[in-house]
Amino acid sequence: MASVAAWLPFARAAAIGWVPLAEATRMPPPPLTSRSSGEDERMKINISGSLFETWRHTVEKYPDTLLGSNERDFFYDEDAEEYFFDRDPELFRHVLNYYRTGKLHYSKGECISAYEDELAFFGITPDVIGYCCFEDYRDRKRENSERIYDDAMSESGDAHQPLMSFRERMWRAFENPHTSTAALVFYYVTGFFIAISVLANIVETVPNCMSFPNMHTPVSCGKRYKLSFFCLDTACVAIFTVEYLLRLFAAPDRCHFMRSVMSVIDVVAIMPYYITLIVPTPDESSVSGAFVTLRVFRVFRIFKFSRHSQGLRILGYTLKSCASELGFLLFSLSMAIIIFATIMFYAERSQPGTTFLSIPDSAWYTIVTMTTLGYGDMVPKTMVGKIVGGVCSLSGVLVIALPVPVIVSNFSRIYQQNQRADKRKAQRKSRLARIRLAKNASGTAFVAKKKAMEAQGLFDEDVVFQDLPNNANTNMFEAQHHHLLRCLERATKSPRQSLS
Repeated sequence: MASVAAWLPFARAAAIGWVPLAEATRMPPPPLTSRSSGEDERMKINISGSLFETWRHTVEKYPDTLLGSNERDFFYDEDAEEYFFDRDPELFRHVLNYYRTGKLHYSKGECISAYEDELAFFGITPDVIGYCCFEDYRDRKRENSERIYDDAMSESGDAHQPLMSFRERMWRAFENPHTSTAALVFYYVTGFFIAISVLANIVETVPNCMSFPNMHTPVSCGKRYKLSFFCLDTACVAIFTVEYLLRLFAAPDRCHFMRSVMSVIDVVAIMPYYITLIVPTPDESSVSGAFVTLRVFRVFRIFKFSRHSQGLRILGYTLKSCASELGFLLFSLSMAIIIFATIMFYAERSQPGTTFLSIPDSAWYTIVTMTTLGYGDMVPKTMVGKIVGGVCSLSGVLVIALPVPVIVSNFSRIYQQNQRADKRKAQRKSRLARIRLAKNASGTAFVAKKKAMEAQGLFDEDVVFQDLPNNANTNMFEAQHHHLLRCLERATKSPRQSLS
C-alpha cells in the first residue's frame, strides 16, 4: 500500500496531461529573431586609445547623431577595423550610455565646457539631459557663463583702458576703486565719513552727556553741543554731495543712474540737511512731524555702506533672487495671521477685561506668537483661545522655516560666485604682473649688455643678437624680445642720427 500511495500523485498528474520529466522530450531551442547581418554586428570604437564595444543597432537608434548616421564612416580605420575618435574617453562614457539607455547624465566633477564640446561633436543636444542631473548642469552652465562674461568685461576694460575718456575712467574708478590709488583713497574717505555720520546721529541722542550739579533736567548731547554736531554733519553732507555729483557726472546713462536704488538712497540721505537749511527750524520743544521725519531719514545713510561692503551687496542680490520665495512667505503669513486673529477675537471677546478688542488687536497677538517672540501683553484666557494660540505658534514655526533653506542656498551660491570672481581677478592680476616683470627684466638685461659692449667699444647690433641664443642664460624668447627691441630702436631713430 505504501508503494501505491507513493505513485498515486504521478498517476493523477498523468491523468490531467502531465508527463514525467524522465520521459519528456527535450525543450525546443529558443526562437531566433529575424535580424539582418548589420544589426547583429558589433562595432569597435577607439577613443584616444580606450576601446569601447557596442551593437551597431544601439547607435543607429539615433540617426541624427554622429555615431548613428553615415558620417561615422569618415572615422573608420580599415586596418584596425574600428572607428577612431581623438576625443576624451572619460566623457565618452556619458555619450555611450545615452545610446544604450536613452538618458543623458552629467557629473558634477566634469568641466562644463569640455562636456558641451563632446556633446556638440557627437551631435547630441543638452536638452536630453535627465531630470536627475539637469539642475546641476544648469547651475554649472550659469556659473560658467558668468565667469566668461566677467573675464570678457575685465579683458575689454583693460584692453580699451588707454582709449577711455575722462568720464569713463572716472566711472571705472567709482565702480572698481582698486584700479588707481586716488580712487582707493576716495573710497576709504567716503567710507570713513559714512561711519562718522552714523555714529554722530546715534551719539547726539544720548541724554546726560555732561551732568552739572545745578541741572535737574537731562540734556542730550545734540542740544549741548549743537554747533559741533552741525559742523560735523555739514562736513559729512558736503562729502556725500560731492560724491553724488561726481557719480552723476561720470555715469554712462544719467537717467538710469538717477532711477537706481543707490542713487535714491544717496538723495534721501542728503536732502534733509538742505531742507532744514532752507526751511526755518521750529523750536525744539515743538518739533513738528515733518521735521521728525527728516531726522529719521538721516538713518538711511547707513545703506551707503552697501557700496563698501561685499557682504551687504551679496545679501541684496540674495533677497532679489529670492523674491518669489519671500513673496510666498509673506502671503502664507498673511493668510495665517488673518485666520488666527479672527478665531482669537471671537473666542476671547466675551471675557471680562479682555485685550482682544478687535481683529487688528488680535492680529498683533498672532504676529507676536507666530514669530515666537511672546511679549506677554496679550494672553488668551479661554480654553479655546489657548488651544488656538498653541496651534498658531506651531504653524508659525513651520511657515517661516519652509523658505529658509532656499534663501540660504541662494546666499551660498551667490557668495561662492563672488569668491570665485575675486579669485580669478587676483590670479589674472598676478599673471599680468609676472608678464610685465619678465618683459622689464628682459629689456633691462639687453640695455645693460649694450652699455657694457659700448663701453668696451665692441658693440655691433647683429653680433649682439647672434650671440644671444648661444648664451646659456638667455632663452629663445629673450633673444627674440631683444631683437624686437633693437628693431624698434632702428625704426625710431631720427633722420639726422641715421645720416650721421
